[in-house]
Amino acid sequence: MAFRTLDDMGDISGKRVLVREDLNVPMADGVVSDDTRLRATIATLSELADRGAKVLVLAHFGRPKGQPVASMSLRQVVPALSEVLGRGVDFLEDCCGELIASKVQDLPNGAICVLENTRFHSGEEKNDPALVREMAKLGDFYVNDAFSAAHRAHASTEGLAHALPAFAGRAMQAELEALQKALGKPEKPVAAVVGGAKVSTKLDVLKHLVARVDHLIIGGGMANTFLAARGVNVGKSLCEHDLTATANDILDAADKAGCTVHLPYDVVVAKQFAANPPTRTVNVHEVAADEMILDVGPAAVEALADVLKTCRTLVWNGPMGAFETPPFDAATVALARTAAALTIEGSLVSVAGGGDTVAALNHAGVAADFTFVSTAGGAFLEWMEGRVLPGVEALES
Repeated sequence: MAFRTLDDMGDISGKRVLVREDLNVPMADGVVSDDTRLRATIATLSELADRGAKVLVLAHFGRPKGQPVASMSLRQVVPALSEVLGRGVDFLEDCCGELIASKVQDLPNGAICVLENTRFHSGEEKNDPALVREMAKLGDFYVNDAFSAAHRAHASTEGLAHALPAFAGRAMQAELEALQKALGKPEKPVAAVVGGAKVSTKLDVLKHLVARVDHLIIGGGMANTFLAARGVNVGKSLCEHDLTATANDILDAADKAGCTVHLPYDVVVAKQFAANPPTRTVNVHEVAADEMILDVGPAAVEALADVLKTCRTLVWNGPMGAFETPPFDAATVALARTAAALTIEGSLVSVAGGGDTVAALNHAGVAADFTFVSTAGGAFLEWMEGRVLPGVEALES
């Protein structure tokens, strides 16, 4: 995958650069409650401003459905972004139009300015060529730094990349380089950990991965569906019994592709899903009719750790158990710490992504030790499914 980066932009002093960022941050009482996405903008916005560009930030916020909605204005994000960047940030009340264009011209070199919510225009989500043309009039260059929105073919994520010279920002560059290492051209053997509640949400991921990885480790509630497909009685566990035939098809495909699928053989069960209830650790064939499987057992985790020690690349999406509720975080924490230790010693390239995954790795205290952790949700999953992401494809040179 070849794409142009900020290194390829040349002299941009005095140039107007439209930068697509993800500023869709959580708010509480009018204040940004988690600035993770804002911090991801620092490298690109600071570099462009330091190089003398007029930096115009494009982003969406919420779902205003093509109409201005005061509560979804990006104006409210500006103070937090300014604090994160450690410099002043201006705001303009639209993302296109002659009045905005004249105000852009008046900005000093090195200014950073947030433009109003792109979704206040109905043409944004439709990728309307007319809106793309109007937005493009504001800039000389386009930079996409929002991988988390790259699975959407919208005016500000895909259309502009065809209307102006287009480049990947530093956050986008880091994301794409990490994903290329993980599944594009990985060093083998490759392992994938896929967890979460339901098989139905990750069917395409599993089908794609069995042809690409050497070891597929299935955890979370979805492991129960695969166990049931193998004839295991999973008691009252979360299980999609209507998908057992599909699970068997995936197991057959893995067999043909030479991919080893790892399912838990010992599990932690309880009669109620609550914090710290009475639990048992049992063989999967000993789950009682009134019990629920809520985590992978310690013997299976130890065996999975041994598998990771034989691998050179790991891609991880989803927890091994109900990690938010103790003690059902044990398997996720233990395996994550093994992966982190192998990464630190240099024997494993580890790439993880998805909301629950990020939370689980933070819970285990190892997110900073993985090679790369993507905060993207839908875009990361679609990449794992092998889909073409429009916002990425448009950057390819």
